[in-house]
Amino acid sequence: MNKSIIVYGSILLGSTIFIPAAVFAQTSAPAINGTRLDVMTTGEVSAVPDIALVGAGVVTQAATASEAMAENARRASATIAALRKAGIADRDIQTSAINLGPQYRYADNQPPVITGYQATSRVNVRFREVRKAGVILDALVAAGANQIDGPSLSIDHPGALLDQAREQAVATARSRAALYARAAGMQVRRIVAISESGIDTPPRPMPMATMARFKESADTAIEPGEQRLSVSVSVTFELQ
Repeated sequence: MNKSIIVYGSILLGSTIFIPAAVFAQTSAPAINGTRLDVMTTGEVSAVPDIALVGAGVVTQAATASEAMAENARRASATIAALRKAGIADRDIQTSAINLGPQYRYADNQPPVITGYQATSRVNVRFREVRKAGVILDALVAAGANQIDGPSLSIDHPGALLDQAREQAVATARSRAALYARAAGMQVRRIVAISESGIDTPPRPMPMATMARFKESADTAIEPGEQRLSVSVSVTFELQ
């Protein structure tokens, strides 16, 4: 009778669960004449983020809706001009929101009274030179931006790094299969199947930056640090 072994693990941690062969009777994997071993591993690499996404907004208030929108448009245009002057390409500047709403004064047992209007506009900016982002943010504040959040740091083209993680995960699975085979007095005959079960490339968020902080700083510093990328794979072996 065929036997099956399934192993869950990662580069750092692992555990072993023995499951009867009947559990796999409905799978479409090639027929196995020996003992089945399933190993799940995770390959991980680290790299310095090379792109930053920042949200920059302008909030204005005025007595009338038209005045609020007009002032907002003026200051928003100035912030976009500052971005372009700093060398940010148009493809890396995207308007993400424009809002206008009334402001109210509330009093007990009285209906709310409109006291003015608030206009908000926002652009998302992609910085391809992460370390220069802080200087540009300071320029944005000087040009009229009064709401900034981010940055969210990531790797622009992670494909080659993810391939390294895949190779690492498969190598770890092969090494672990050989270990279990030796422990069981068996040998690895072949790999039956390989599947990718997960990719983790999370952006590296940073806390929202307040305008008070930017105004106090002549040169806001952004340090990219490192970002982790990982790929999980499941490899099925046949042991004899």
